[in-house]
Amino acid sequence: MTSVLVMLLCVAALLATAALAVFMARSKQATPVIYGLSLSIAAVAFATGLVQLVSPPAEVPILMLPFSLPWLGAHFRLDPLAAFFLLVVDLGGAFASLYGLGYGRHEHAPHRVLPFFPAFLAGMNLVILADDAFTFLLSWEFMSLASWALVMAHHRDAENRRAGYLYIVMASFGTLALLLAFGLMAGPDGAYGFAAMRGMDHTPLATGLVLVLLLVGAGSKAGLVPLHVWLPLAHPAAPSHVSALMSGVMTKVAVYGFIRVLFDLVGTPAWWSGLLVLLIGSGTAVLGILHALMERDLKRMLAYSTIENIGVVFVGLGLALAFKDAGMELAAALAMTAALFHVLNHSFFKSLLFFGAGAVLTRTGERDMEKLGGLIHRMPVTAFTFLVGCMAISALPPFNGFASEWLAFQAILQSPDLPQWALTILVPAVGGLLALSAALAAACFVRAFGIAFLGRSRTDPAANASEADRFSLAAMSILAALCLLAGILPGIVIDALAPVTQLLVGGRMPVQTDMPWLSIVPVTESRSSYNGLLVFLFIGFSAWLAAGLVHRFASRALRRAPAWDCGFPQIDATMQYSAGSFAQPVRRVFGTLVFRARERVDMPPPGTLSPARFALETHDLVWEGLYLPIAGAVGYVAEKLNYLQFLTIRRYLSLVFLALVLLLLVLALWS
Repeated sequence: MTSVLVMLLCVAALLATAALAVFMARSKQATPVIYGLSLSIAAVAFATGLVQLVSPPAEVPILMLPFSLPWLGAHFRLDPLAAFFLLVVDLGGAFASLYGLGYGRHEHAPHRVLPFFPAFLAGMNLVILADDAFTFLLSWEFMSLASWALVMAHHRDAENRRAGYLYIVMASFGTLALLLAFGLMAGPDGAYGFAAMRGMDHTPLATGLVLVLLLVGAGSKAGLVPLHVWLPLAHPAAPSHVSALMSGVMTKVAVYGFIRVLFDLVGTPAWWSGLLVLLIGSGTAVLGILHALMERDLKRMLAYSTIENIGVVFVGLGLALAFKDAGMELAAALAMTAALFHVLNHSFFKSLLFFGAGAVLTRTGERDMEKLGGLIHRMPVTAFTFLVGCMAISALPPFNGFASEWLAFQAILQSPDLPQWALTILVPAVGGLLALSAALAAACFVRAFGIAFLGRSRTDPAANASEADRFSLAAMSILAALCLLAGILPGIVIDALAPVTQLLVGGRMPVQTDMPWLSIVPVTESRSSYNGLLVFLFIGFSAWLAAGLVHRFASRALRRAPAWDCGFPQIDATMQYSAGSFAQPVRRVFGTLVFRARERVDMPPPGTLSPARFALETHDLVWEGLYLPIAGAVGYVAEKLNYLQFLTIRRYLSLVFLALVLLLLVLALWS
């Protein structure tokens, strides 16, 4: 109970910090005070969650407070699953607070950000601590409203207002789906406590409906396709440290909700549930990274990349469902570990990348990659840490992204032992899609780093940029180090996740810290193993040896000459590779099917001096095919029903009478 009480005190302190921010938001001292307090509180909460995860007590701490619904109360619980996600939330919150100490000084409307930042952290913590449906949904909605207020911080921008409107609509729709899911699990007796739900036997029909509602409710918050449309609009609209929280942390709270209900409260769903989650996850991964490749806006590109990584996480969860139903505990533990490890890794490198994008935005005023370039000379530390994040998110060894995705592929290799032929056929195809998304992610972030940081500056703001402040650099540098440490020492993380997998799937991976040379062995050494530390040492030694050989045996004469100009001596920044030209080969392969892309080139006739012009047209088929028709139908129905407000009092009374008769008929037929 002590650990739960400490976490609730941290939540109360965050809410008190939010109230303090209301009173002193216009003070010059508000930014360091509010972010400093948020950093301290998040650090305490992180330490509490870490202790609870690595040394879980014999009994799970539970606390009930006498408020909320009169017959229910507010229940809070801190089991290993909650402890892990609290670790992710509060570590991300601590780094965002540290970054905000420097970034917040450039915020032109701090009074619109400071009160809601600690409130947002408090809401995410409460969602994870909640142990009954009412407290969970209340905290979920509070988290959504606080993040919506942060998205609307720069509300004078029409695009931000549009993003905020779409976000709140999708968030409300998702909450409704979760409410229906909990209602199905509570049953006719209204057992809204999670403990009561765990003890109930749910019919296959109810379990299937809960799964679908979860995919809609939690999936819309996480960014699963086709419920992702709000994410690439809302995440870039928020301040950059808030974007890091929304993308790197809040989406993981949605993953937590999915795992809590499907693996803990419902029981073991049927095997086809794993099939459905695998299909949605793999499709989300590929479509997300394809959209990211087409983006010029740095923050929108990172938001679409979040969709891809959420797809990777759900592929792991789908595999865990399939293996758990088949009684393959070790394979289920491997798949669940891969999903949870990627949750942690994504919070590291996505926060790092959003921090880097925020530093670039602050120093140049630009998010368009076509207006950047050459920043490695002006912002060397930012460039280096951003490069680390690009390598980690591209799943390149020895960084953490490789370790978790490698575990996912090892889980895929266990699929031939599944008893269902549909899964044995589908899972290798999912592996191919996962490999495709990893390759496209590498191309996407080679493009992002190369266009933004290498080459020549394309605009004056990029040419005159300066390095970020020390707080921003500290947050990015620590995250870059964590990306490396989690990649070269993954066994420590895997062992720390063992209590979580034991709780969820009834098994755990072999103890990794007992392996020689800090290797990780998912199943047996005869199958496969990986040693991140040796890979890191080999890469470092090879680079040192190559540099030494070049300096030792190459010509010692120093010669300077202009680079080969291909016959064009007047080279300027516009003649460099652009973000659009880099993505063109991928667009021509996938564009017709995924984006319905159209290219048009207007080439002037020979002898004229008018410039050639290139135009590109792409479409979001999900938005145009699903959401625009729904919006049109709602608008049409609303327009037709508009005449109801002009009825006379007699017609209103007639409508009320008819509605009453209809309800009585329904009750009579029901009874």
